[in-house]
Amino acid sequence: MKKSLTIFFQIVVVIIGIGVLSALLWEPHLEGVNANSTFFEVYLDPFIALVYIGSVPFFIGVYQAFKALGLAGQNKASSPEAVKALRTIKYCAMTVIGFVVAEEIFIMSTHGNDDATGAFTLGILIIFGSLIVAVAAGKLGKKIPNAAVK
Repeated sequence: MKKSLTIFFQIVVVIIGIGVLSALLWEPHLEGVNANSTFFEVYLDPFIALVYIGSVPFFIGVYQAFKALGLAGQNKASSPEAVKALRTIKYCAMTVIGFVVAEEIFIMSTHGNDDATGAFTLGILIIFGSLIVAVAAGKLGKKIPNAAVK
């Protein structure tokens, strides 16, 4: 892979990571339940805590994607390290799906008759995107020939 293309994709991955991190820090203060809460009261919400715990595998996956792109830029895309990074990305994406499903169940159980359509739509979009990432990483990891993971 061309070095400039690899650097471009690494920059895109970093921008996505920064965007998600900024949304995680900014959005809870705008949420309806926590709109009038103080800075520390926002983070006592169990849903927010679940979202933050669920974001850890996302950021691990972002780091592994950055690492895999770096290996591709060094012409080591078929190395065992790249296969391990792709496997980690796949497992991180599946873990994110699990957390989103748990968060959707939490919303259904605590909000009862409230209109949670927006939250469900975001959850479905995150699940769909994570599913695409998991399948793509799994297929790429299987297509790399002769790369045994250490």
